Order: sequence, then C-alpha cells, then structure tokens
Amino acid sequence: MQKGYWLVAYRKVPDMARVKEYSALLMPVLDKFGARLLVSPASVVTAEEAGAEQTTIVVEFDRYEIALAAYQSDDHKKMLAALGSGVERDFRIAEGV
Repeated sequence: MQKGYWLVAYRKVPDMARVKEYSALLMPVLDKFGARLLVSPASVVTAEEAGAEQTTIVVEFDRYEIALAAYQSDDHKKMLAALGSGVERDFRIAEGV
C-alpha cells in the first residue's frame, strides 16, 4: 500500500488569521486519520524555477485511500468554512512511491 500526501499551496490569502484558524481545526482531524504534518504553514519555503514562495502544507497519510477519505470527510468539509471564500489554494492529493 502506497502512502498518501496532501500537498497544499496557498496562492491567495487575504486574511492569514483564517488560515491559522483552519490549521488549528486541522490537527484533530489529522490525528483522527493517523496523519502526520510534515510541512506546517509556519515552515520556510524557498521557491525555485517557476515556483512561488507561498504558504505550503504537506501532510502524510499511511495510505493514499486514507488521504482521499480525510479530504472528503464531513470533518474536513466543516473546517473549510473557517477559510472563507477569499482563500485560493492549490490542493493536491498524491500517491507516494
């Protein structure tokens, strides 16, 4: 079974307080799914090539299917309300090798 990852880059954040609120709500949900936060919103990001220095989060799950289930869960859907409509993210769920 391959691990699963959430790879999230915040392109537009009009109110960083909303991201912090979402992050605080995120930890209990990640714990519920046995996930590990590998890169936090406070981590340093260095952009290379066509990249942009954006707030970035990386989360590891034991299996890809668990990463999908966590994203689609009612708990996560409720947390999305904390972000509000102004936040724009590039959210990817990837299978590890």
